[in-house]
Amino acid sequence: MTAPQSTDGHDVKDADRIPDDAELPDGQFYDPDAEYEPDPEYAATIAPDAARQRRERIGPTGRPLPYFPIPGPLTERGPAKIIAMCNQKGGVGKTTSAINLGAALAEYGRRVLLVDFDPQGALSVGLGVNPMELDLTIYNLLMERGMAADEVLLKTAVAGMDLLPSNIDLSAAEVQLVSEVARESTLSRALQPLLPDYDFIVIDCQPSLGLLTVNALTAAHKVIVPLECEFFALRGVALLTETIEKVQERLNPQLSLDGILATMYDSRTVHSREVLARVVEAFDDSVYHTVIGRTVRFPETTVAGEPITTYASNSVGAAAYRQLAREVLARCHAE
Repeated sequence: MTAPQSTDGHDVKDADRIPDDAELPDGQFYDPDAEYEPDPEYAATIAPDAARQRRERIGPTGRPLPYFPIPGPLTERGPAKIIAMCNQKGGVGKTTSAINLGAALAEYGRRVLLVDFDPQGALSVGLGVNPMELDLTIYNLLMERGMAADEVLLKTAVAGMDLLPSNIDLSAAEVQLVSEVARESTLSRALQPLLPDYDFIVIDCQPSLGLLTVNALTAAHKVIVPLECEFFALRGVALLTETIEKVQERLNPQLSLDGILATMYDSRTVHSREVLARVVEAFDDSVYHTVIGRTVRFPETTVAGEPITTYASNSVGAAAYRQLAREVLARCHAE
C-alpha cells in the first residue's frame, strides 16, 4: 500500500495530519503569509494543493490572492455603510455570513448593527435570542409610528455589535406595507436615525424577492450575495442581479453589488470547483477572493448561539470570516 501523497507528489505522513476539529494555537489565525500550515482537512476544502496556494498566493478562485491588511482604529463613527446579505435561495449561508461578518468587523473595532429581516428569525436564534419571547421586534419599528429604535435594540455578547431582532410577526408586514405610501422605503426610514451610531449595518434578508427584500435593497448601499457552490444556487443569481438593477434604476441609485461570496465550498468535489469557476468567469472581480469552506464548526455555532469568532476563535472557519471582513473593509477604502 503506497503512502498518501499531496497534489505536488510529496508523501503526507500520518503524524502531520491534524484532526478535522483542530484549532490553531492561541493568537494565530489562518493567513497565507503566516509561517504555520492551516488545518489540512479544512485547507483541502479551499484548495487541492494548500502548499502551492501559499507559495504562489493563488486563491481558491484561481486568481492571485491580494494581501488584506489588518485595519487600524477609527477616529470617528459613522455614517454607517448598509450591507444587504441577499439571495432568494435558502440555505446558502446568508445568516451564518451576516453573523460572522458582523462579529469579525466588530473585532476590528467597527461598531456593527445586525438587522434580522427574515420572519423566521434565524439571525436572532443564531445569536442566542428566542424570537418567540420578544415583545418588540423590527416589525414594531416598521409599523408603529413613534417607535424608537432604542426600544427594539438588543445588545449581543459580542462587544460593539447590536441586534434588531425579528420573529414571525414580520411576515404580516409584507401584507400591511402594500397599502403604505413609499412602501419600499419603510426600512430605510427606520434605519436613518441609527446611521451616525454605527460603522456598518448588515441586513439578513429573507430567502425571497418579495417586498421585504426590496425594502432591504432600497435601504442598502451594497449587496453581498452568499452563493453555495452548487448548481441550483448558481441558477438564481441572474434573477437576483436583475432585481438589484431594477432597484438601482427605480428606487436606490446608490445601491451596488459589492460581491459574490462563495460558501460551503469543497475543492475535493469537481462540482464545487466547476461552479466556482463559472461564477468567477461570469462575475470576475465581483467575486470575493475569500471563500468559505465547509466545516462542522458552523452548525455547532448555531446551537451555541454565538459567532464562530467567539465560539471557536482560533479555528480556520473564524479566520475565513476575519479575512472576509478585511476584504470588505479594503473594498470600502478603495472607493
